[in-house]
Amino acid sequence: MTLDVDAYLARLGYSGPRAPDTATLAGLHAAHLQSVPFENLDIGRGAPIVLDLDALYAKLITRRRGGFCYELNGMFAELLRALGYTVELLSARVWGRGEFGPEFDHLALRVTGGALAEPRLADVGFGGSFRSPLRLAPGVEQADVSGRYRLSVEDAVWRLEALEAGATKWGPSYTFTLRPRQFSDFAEMCVYQQTAPDSHFRQGPICSRATPDGRVSLSAGKLTFTTPGGRTELALPDPAAWNAALREHFGIVLESDPVFSGR
Repeated sequence: MTLDVDAYLARLGYSGPRAPDTATLAGLHAAHLQSVPFENLDIGRGAPIVLDLDALYAKLITRRRGGFCYELNGMFAELLRALGYTVELLSARVWGRGEFGPEFDHLALRVTGGALAEPRLADVGFGGSFRSPLRLAPGVEQADVSGRYRLSVEDAVWRLEALEAGATKWGPSYTFTLRPRQFSDFAEMCVYQQTAPDSHFRQGPICSRATPDGRVSLSAGKLTFTTPGGRTELALPDPAAWNAALREHFGIVLESDPVFSGR
């Protein structure tokens, strides 16, 4: 595909430097998280998500929608490459239900090249996670407004753990190796996430994005604001109120309401 970098950066509301260095990567990462929501609304509507970069560009940039990890990190990788970074796609296994999931459960990014002094783990598709790309340095705590993070590695398997803001106990996020993957490698799991009855993404609608000091999230029947001062939940009594919140806080207008079996 031919990426329109100017249009992509306008979608992010980003007007800063474009030199492929650490500061630019951090600025782009934060802008992406605040501008392009993590959402699964097409899954509930039965609109197939296909790992085609032209289709994803049309959805995320032209139509100003959001998506889940394969969409968000897949497109972000293309932007970073266009700006002069080297990006490798990583398969991650997400912690849930007391165990780590299968390979290709999640897509994360290893970013090198340009003026980066060391590799970084970037991830704009994991919901409420780190705001700035993490140094791929085991045993080093790294912090931002969303919480504290640390990486460990054993037998070439890396493990990401998080201590979320306000939490008292570290918890696992996902494991991964540094083996480079192709975008097409994630296609089978992308279908699974959309169709399997036990998929997390089929249990109800979610639309969430970072704010400068927290998050705003929309789920079934409620809108939640998270700030350093705590959480505020607002009930949304009907579809009209839900769609109004979707439009106001995420800039999304759907052609039809999302429908989930778990809603």
